[in-house]
Parts: sequence; C-alpha cells; structure tokens
Amino acid sequence: MADTNPFPKFRAIAVLIDGDNAQPTLLDEILAEISKYGRTTIRRIYGDWTEPNMNGWKDVLQANAIQPIQQFRHTVRKNATDSTMIIEAMDILHSGVADGFCIVSSDSDYTRLATRIREKGLFVIGIGRQATAKPFRNACDVFVFTENLTPQESAGAPTEEKPKQRSAPTATPKPVLSVIKALPLLRRALENCAQDDGWAPLSAIGSSMRSLDSSFDHRTYGCPNLRTMIGRFPDFLEVREEKTNGGNMVAFVRYK
Repeated sequence: MADTNPFPKFRAIAVLIDGDNAQPTLLDEILAEISKYGRTTIRRIYGDWTEPNMNGWKDVLQANAIQPIQQFRHTVRKNATDSTMIIEAMDILHSGVADGFCIVSSDSDYTRLATRIREKGLFVIGIGRQATAKPFRNACDVFVFTENLTPQESAGAPTEEKPKQRSAPTATPKPVLSVIKALPLLRRALENCAQDDGWAPLSAIGSSMRSLDSSFDHRTYGCPNLRTMIGRFPDFLEVREEKTNGGNMVAFVRYK
C-alpha cells in the first residue's frame, strides 16, 4: 500500500559483486533486497581468490549458488577486478539474457557501466556504503545503502556475531537525527504528484522520491516504511485512506 514497488518482480537480474568492495556477512540481506526488484538469474563475484581478504566469501558462495570469477592483480596496489567485471557485464548486456543488473560495490569506477546499462533501457540497482560517490548512486535506478541492511541482520543475531558488524553502531543513531533532511525531497515529490485537490497517492510520492534521488530509502531515516516517515511531520502533512473497488486501502497525502 504505502510502499508499492513500481518495478516488476519477474525481471531477470544479473548480480555482479565486487568481492574486494563488498561485505560477505551481508550476502543474505543483499540477495533478499535484490529479490524485491526481480529474479536473480546470473550470480557472479569477482576478485583475486589467492588473497586472504577473499576468505570470508568462500563459506557463503556455494550455499547461495554464486559463481566465483578469478582475477589476478597484475601490479601492486592496482585492482583489476573492476575491469573484468565491466567486460563481463557488457557481454551479458549484449547477450540479451538479463532485463536488469545489480552492481554490488561502493566503487565509483562503475558509474559509466551503470549509465551504459541504463542507456540500453535496462534496470540498474546498486548496493554499497553511504560513502559511495553520488555520481555512481545517481547512475542507478535504485541505490541501497548497506548500512540499511546491517540492522536487519544483527537484530536477531547471537551476541558473538555482533562484533563483525562494525558499521551498525555508527549507522543506527544517524537516521533518527537526520529525518528532517528528507523534507526537501519529500516536498518536491509531493508537488510533483499532487492532484488538482492537493492530494497525492502515497505510493506515487515514494516512486517520485526514488526518481528524484535513487538512493532514497525510508530506512535511512530510521523509519520502517514511508507512511511512518511522513507521520514524523504531523504539523503540515495529513494522510487519508480510501478503499478501492478491489477492497484495498490506498493512502493519500497533502499539506494541511
């Protein structure tokens, strides 16, 4: 209702993971997030598997049917993974076997890749840290912060697993304090979606906010859904609900 997904779930998505630039402890959450936008048909992870930093991935790849791709480092301090990943992404793009791509990395070197895929009319979702450069985030249709996935993993995890999630303690208090920062984006989306009577469908507002900012996510502001986030502004926003002919409830928002 409030967070209707505008993207079809029957889309075939190729998942490409930069193993040097992603967290293996979040793999389950990453795959669950991708499933909101389609069905993963290709799952590949790239890296130099002779390096010790890749050991964390080895335990989770087989269980999740992810194909490891070996790429040796040709020189010291130079990562060749991104070049291999980009080349294979273009091969998949031109093969026509995928309707969308998911790039799991915080590396801005993939900005042009995401742009090229979108130019072909395909869907692109990026998953990376909040520190990811804005050009890469904006090159994707949707960009999900890994900080928004970490709390879901650690909430029910045993105590001994918590030290692994170093990003969770720093990411948790920030959203609650910064919810007001979503207000300018919310205003623009409301103005874009408002009907003649001033009311705008809540689902349309959510879609517009994602269109205006691909990294928009209500979880970034400590809210479980968009309806809750809008409820944080009771002084100037009001919400009403209507029942459709099918019996579903649809929410609308307008300025008070």
